Amino acid sequence: MFQHASRIKQARKDAGLSQAALAERLGLDRTAVAQWERNNAAGPTASHMGAIALATGVSFEWLATGRGARVIGGDGQEPPAIVMDYIAQSESEERLLVAFRSLSALDQVPVLESLEKQAKAR
Repeated sequence: MFQHASRIKQARKDAGLSQAALAERLGLDRTAVAQWERNNAAGPTASHMGAIALATGVSFEWLATGRGARVIGGDGQEPPAIVMDYIAQSESEERLLVAFRSLSALDQVPVLESLEKQAKAR
């Protein structure tokens, strides 16, 4: 079995999730999870691997490579996989991030500068 396949299956089972339940959390069809767990199938994309790690509570590094602690912070030394300060924490922050990402890089600059100016003024 490909290493990613066995780690995905182990993480899913340890989290108490069926293939269908994991797929639902990821917004995918169950067949995608089943394919990732097959011994002759291609693995998920990096973004799907990250989503699998979050959904199952394992570290991305372990899931992707087999190295490091399996459980996030499992050894007490490993930093969290995600720093919550950099994740949208409200609906308005999420809307802002989605809108900002829809702009071209050139159009993002004045928006960012305006927000930074307003934040410094407070």
